[in-house]
Amino acid sequence: MRLTAMNHKKIQRIMKKYDLIARVRRKNPYKAIMKKTMENRTFENKLQREFRQITPFKVFCTDITYIWFGHRFVYLSVIKDIASGEVVAWNLSLYLEMTLVTETIRSMRLDSYEDTLIHSDQGFHYTNPTYIEIVKKLKMIQSMSGRGNCIDNAPIESFFGHMKDELDYKACGTFEELRSVIEEYMRYYNQERKQWERKKMTPVEYRNHLLAQG
Repeated sequence: MRLTAMNHKKIQRIMKKYDLIARVRRKNPYKAIMKKTMENRTFENKLQREFRQITPFKVFCTDITYIWFGHRFVYLSVIKDIASGEVVAWNLSLYLEMTLVTETIRSMRLDSYEDTLIHSDQGFHYTNPTYIEIVKKLKMIQSMSGRGNCIDNAPIESFFGHMKDELDYKACGTFEELRSVIEEYMRYYNQERKQWERKKMTPVEYRNHLLAQG
C-alpha cells in the first residue's frame, strides 16, 4: 500500500464532500464533566482504620448488604457504633433506592449529631447529593473508605458476616416475616450477644460501661 502525505484541511474537505465519518470518536465533554462531578462527591478517609474507639455515639460506620431471599435480592442498610458495636439504625428494602440509606440515617435517635463521624464506602448512595445534604444538615462529618478497599470499613463488614452466619433468614416465607426475623436479630445482637473483645459484654452493656467511665 502506498501512503500519500496530505494536509489535514484537505482531508476534512474530502470527508465533508463524501459524508465520511472517522471511526475514532471525539471525547464526550459531558461524560468528563459527570465523572469530575462524581469525584467531587467523595470524601477523604478520616477514620483511617481507627477502630478502637472508646466514646459511644461519636464514630459510626455504615454499609448495605445483599440478602438472597426467594428468587431475588433484598437490601439491608445498617449503621453501627464503632465504640460499642451497637447497631443504632437499620432499614430493609426490596429496592436499592436512595430511601434505603436516607431512611436509615433519619431513624437514628441521638441527642446531638454535631461533629459525629459517619464512615462508608464510595458507593452510589453515599456519594449522592441527597445523602450528603442530610449528613451536612445533621452537622455530622462524612468519611469514606478508599475505592474498593473493604478493610477500611471492617467493623460493618464483620457484622454482616456474623449476621448471615447466625440468622436463619432462608426459612422466611414473606418479606414481612424476613423483616421481623431481622428485627429480632438486631435486638438479640445488641442486648444478648456477648462479645469477647468487649469484656464479654453485649454492645448495650459495653456502651453503658464506656459512658460510665466517660
